[in-house]
Amino acid sequence: MSHLQKRTPLLYEPSLIFIAQGKKICYLGDREIRYVPGQYLVQTLSLPFECETHGSREAPMLCISIKLDPVLLNEMVMSMGEIDAPFPLPKPMASVAMTDSMQMAVVRLVNALDDPKECATMGAARIREVIFEALKGDQGPALRALVNGQGHYSRIVQVLSKLQVSFAEDFSVGQLAQQANMSISTFHHYFKQVTRTSPAQYLKKMRLIKAQQLLVQQNHNVSQAALAVGYRSVAQFSRDYKRYYGDSPLQNRRQEQILQKQ
Repeated sequence: MSHLQKRTPLLYEPSLIFIAQGKKICYLGDREIRYVPGQYLVQTLSLPFECETHGSREAPMLCISIKLDPVLLNEMVMSMGEIDAPFPLPKPMASVAMTDSMQMAVVRLVNALDDPKECATMGAARIREVIFEALKGDQGPALRALVNGQGHYSRIVQVLSKLQVSFAEDFSVGQLAQQANMSISTFHHYFKQVTRTSPAQYLKKMRLIKAQQLLVQQNHNVSQAALAVGYRSVAQFSRDYKRYYGDSPLQNRRQEQILQKQ
């Protein structure tokens, strides 16, 4: 990216993100998460957040992202054996300082990506090495919690996984709490601790971000996008969208399309 991108709502898939040049500032509720060269972001859950990206024509944003494959992560966590769960709850999104071993692992991965033969032969092993280093790092507990399936954090993860797939459906807090096998008050407390927002606001943000993707990437019209993400009223959708993005759905789509062409 060769320009400054103002604070914008985003949704990342679970991944590890390494910056070689530039800077990102992420806002998750009341948390501010900065990462620059020498740090990497561990994103264990798909959470709606806002991000400000710093890049320019002279020094464009350069980064590499590794998607976290649940099957691979499960295999690696099981191979590493049991590790006591931390307290308090793990953070689902955090910046971690690069260690020497992580830096060397990333360099080997980048070199492999630059060589087709090495990529075909060693690419999977290089990715595995990077994930192994992340599991040993400060965010290792959050990564392991995705696999272990125990405790309040893992119960919230299970609910979030369902909402990722069924975000267009209507859910009451009671239904979500029942799925997590918690009382409504306990569920609400831990949900907000993990996501930094309420269940209702989480679902609304998720829908609006998904709608923005449909408008910009798949060229849906406003009515189609609203219905696809679960809104019954196009007018209400447009009002919520403008409050969240600062522009109407059509204005936002035009601006995003202009930026993509630059």
